[in-house]
Amino acid sequence: MQRIRLRYTKRGRLRFTSHRDFQRAFERALRRAEVPMAYSAGFTPHPKVSYANAAPTGTGSEAEYLEIALTAPRDPEQLRALLDESLPTGLDIIEAVEARTSGLADRLTASVWELRLDGVPPQEARRAADAFNAAETVEVQRLAKNGVRTFDARSAVASLEVHGPEETHSSRADRPTDQPCAILRLVVRHVTPAVRPDDVLSGLRAVADLAPPVPAAVTRLAQGLFDEETGTVTDPLAPDREAVEAHSTAEPTAAATASA
Repeated sequence: MQRIRLRYTKRGRLRFTSHRDFQRAFERALRRAEVPMAYSAGFTPHPKVSYANAAPTGTGSEAEYLEIALTAPRDPEQLRALLDESLPTGLDIIEAVEARTSGLADRLTASVWELRLDGVPPQEARRAADAFNAAETVEVQRLAKNGVRTFDARSAVASLEVHGPEETHSSRADRPTDQPCAILRLVVRHVTPAVRPDDVLSGLRAVADLAPPVPAAVTRLAQGLFDEETGTVTDPLAPDREAVEAHSTAEPTAAATASA
């Protein structure tokens, strides 16, 4: 059984698709592309697809991940292209690699987020970010299934920086405007309870009374293993890519040795 790990995006209007919407669209794409999927056992077999840490509905993303199991081997790049053609524009499959290591979900320990705050001058956002970074704890509230929950949003934030609009990720950050605009870049650890970008915005409101006049345009730029030493988020597919390259290099060497 071959396992393929995919990186996909949620761009533009497609950021409003829920995780369940994406699941339905992706399973249709698997059928259109005639992917030889492995299925679970039982009375209601379903394709063996493992989704990892999906972004909240309404947020864009450049770094969503999933893994599929196949009954017959396929070239990862050809498979990526077929699936990408079978999905609507905005839900784009941008990378595929054969799984050669275990624990993809275990390597998703942090995310890099970009928040575009239209109508907020960068200097005002910097003042709020400084107050947030200086605080030991920032308590926020969120409505959960069992009622309102209070938790600390500060401890999960490894870094919070403010940039000008010229430093935004790309035009996909949405809503070009002549109004003042601040760009927040967050590195947030994946903890329990999960701290989401809107929780950080609630924290900025609590510590510095920062209240953007319109909802923030939120995009996940990356997710992966958090490097405590450098404060960066590493590529979760890199170990698989390196293992594939090492195997490809070893095969010609083994063949040459056998022929000798």
